[in-house]
Amino acid sequence: MQRLVDRISAVFVPVVTAIAVLTFLGWALAGDLETAFVAAVSVLVIACPCALGLATPTGIMVGTGIAARHGILIKDAEALERAHHVGVVVFDKTGTLTEGHPAVVAVEGDADLLLLAASAQQGSEHPLARAVLTAAAGLTLHPVSAFTSLPGRGLVAEVDGRALTIGSPRLMAERGVVAGALADVAAAEEGRGRTVMWVAEGARMLGLIAVADPVKPSAAAAVAGLAAMGVESVMLTGDNRRAAAAVAASVGIARVIAEVLPEDKAAAVAALRAEGRVVAMVGDGINDAPALAAADVGLAMGTGTDVAMQAAGITLVKGDPALLPAALRVSRATTAKIRQNLFWAFAYNVVAIPAAALGFLTPVIAGAAMAFSSVSVVSNALLLRRWRP
Repeated sequence: MQRLVDRISAVFVPVVTAIAVLTFLGWALAGDLETAFVAAVSVLVIACPCALGLATPTGIMVGTGIAARHGILIKDAEALERAHHVGVVVFDKTGTLTEGHPAVVAVEGDADLLLLAASAQQGSEHPLARAVLTAAAGLTLHPVSAFTSLPGRGLVAEVDGRALTIGSPRLMAERGVVAGALADVAAAEEGRGRTVMWVAEGARMLGLIAVADPVKPSAAAAVAGLAAMGVESVMLTGDNRRAAAAVAASVGIARVIAEVLPEDKAAAVAALRAEGRVVAMVGDGINDAPALAAADVGLAMGTGTDVAMQAAGITLVKGDPALLPAALRVSRATTAKIRQNLFWAFAYNVVAIPAAALGFLTPVIAGAAMAFSSVSVVSNALLLRRWRP
C-alpha cells in the first residue's frame, strides 16, 4: 500500500508543480502579477503531500501498537497488510490446537514396554518422548548404545543389547512389522484423538503406548470465529489420520491433512496457495518453520520455539488460538483506516488545489489547511486505539 502511495506521489509532485506554473502564467497574462504569485505559492503550499505520506505509517504504527497491547506481536508490516486477505488458515495440531503437554494414558504389550521405550528416548526433547519419560519416572532406565532419529516417523535405538524401533505405523510398515492383535486397540485409541507410538524389537511387535494431548479450551472458539469471518480452517499434522480427525472434529475443522512428514509441510502449504487463496499458517515447533515461511502469512505461538517465531511475521504472545481471529480483524481494521486516510488526503487535494489556483486561498490559509489535513490523518489513525478484540 505504501509503495502505491510512493508511485502516486512520484506523479503527484510534478503535476502540482506544473499546475502552480500554469496558475502563475494564467494570472500573469491576465495582468495581475501579485495574484499570480499568491495563487501559485498557495497551490504549492496546500498541495504538500504530507497527508499522503502520513496515511500509511501512522495507520501501521497505531494498528501494531494496539495489537501488541492485546498480545498480538506484528513484526512484519507486510504480514499485517496481507492478513486481511486471508481465506484459509492452516493449523498445526500439537502445541497449536492442543496444549502441547502430552501424557501417557495407556500401555499395551510386554511388561517391560514402558521401561524400554523410556530408555530409548533418554535425552530427547520431543513432546512424546517427554511424556514417556514422565510416565517412567521412578524406573531405572537402561543405557542407550545407539540412537537414530527419523523425523516425522520415530526412532531406532539399541537398549541393553536389544534393537528397538519406536514410532508411527508408517515406520512399522517400512520395517515390515505387523501390528497383529493390537491393531483394534490402536484404532480405538486413535478414535479418541490419542497418538499411538508402536514399539518393536526387530520384526516383532512388542506393544503400543497411547498418548493424549488435551485440546486448548479456546481452540473451538477460534475456529468458529474464523468461520464467522468467512475463513476456512485446515489442520496439517504428521499425526495419524484417525487421531487427527478426532481432534479436528472436536474443534470444528472439517478439512484435515494428516500423516505429513515435517519436510513436506511447506509443500502442503504451497499446494493450498496454488488453489488461488491467501493462506495463513499457524504453528509452534521447529518442524513448522518452513511451512510458516512458505505461507502468505505466518503466525507463531508465543509458547513455541524461537525458530517458529523467527519464521513468522506475527506472534500470538500468549499462545492462545482465540487471538487468531483478532489478529485478522486488527489487520482488517488497520487496512480500512489506512484507506480512509488515503481517501481523505486525496479528496482534500482534489478540492483544495483548484480553490488555490482560482485565487480563493492565501498562502497563510493554504498552510493552515495543509497542516489541518495532516492532523486529521493522524487523528483518524488514532481512532484505531478504540479497537478491541
